[in-house]
Amino acid sequence: MDGSLNLKGAANAPFYLPQADEISVFQAAYDNQLPVLLKGPTGCGKTRFVAHMAAKLGRPLYTVACHDDLSAADLIGRYLLKGGETLWVDGPLTRAVREGAICYLDEVVEARKDVTVVLHPLTDDRRILPIDRTGEELEATPGFMLVASYNPGYQNILKTLKPSTRQRFVSMEFTFPKPEHEIPVVVRESGLDEARVKPLVRLANKLRDLKGQDLEEGVSTRLVVYAATLIRQGMPVERAILAAMIEPLTDDRDTKRGLLDLVTAVFG
Repeated sequence: MDGSLNLKGAANAPFYLPQADEISVFQAAYDNQLPVLLKGPTGCGKTRFVAHMAAKLGRPLYTVACHDDLSAADLIGRYLLKGGETLWVDGPLTRAVREGAICYLDEVVEARKDVTVVLHPLTDDRRILPIDRTGEELEATPGFMLVASYNPGYQNILKTLKPSTRQRFVSMEFTFPKPEHEIPVVVRESGLDEARVKPLVRLANKLRDLKGQDLEEGVSTRLVVYAATLIRQGMPVERAILAAMIEPLTDDRDTKRGLLDLVTAVFG
């Protein structure tokens, strides 16, 4: 299998600024037909990274946002009535296996337990997908890659990946970018000038320091981009921050007042 980067795809790839060696690790996993698990907080760039790599590698990408009701049948497929006929319709995982595409399961721990059972034969040297309903046993087309992600800091005892599942993947840990990486990302994505982006990123990092104390989650880079975009459109800074960086984090009025005091301390 040719694991070289697709030059046309690289030119059209969604913007992504590497933080470390994640691109080379992903490339090596792809070249060797290994599944990848991305671990990190919500909004730190995992989904953008996968889209970037799929484009650079020239592979189609099927992204599945996992949730409580997502079942194995949703991934594999099911029989549906169409025009009076009963037809089998592939799910996104089956399409990816047939086409040699990348299938990305975002927040895989949110899916039902039967989903991980389906993934096991695709994450070892068999690389097969049994479809019980049709009697097929699909062997993954060259180029197929399984990528999953989850947020280790936002789990409870009922929603976690078993060690037996985690150990089937090459894993990479993602964190929020350092300011010197996050600032150019926000500038590029929002169009706001660097001088006005810098204090937004400084505020975001102070809010992230409150995770586990007053806040369940830190401010994602996505929310910083939202705030910067609103400011670029002419919205007053404090109002933009309230709408894009404070309200999404908490519903508690006292907590919001405390966070707004932090905004004042940063912006004066």
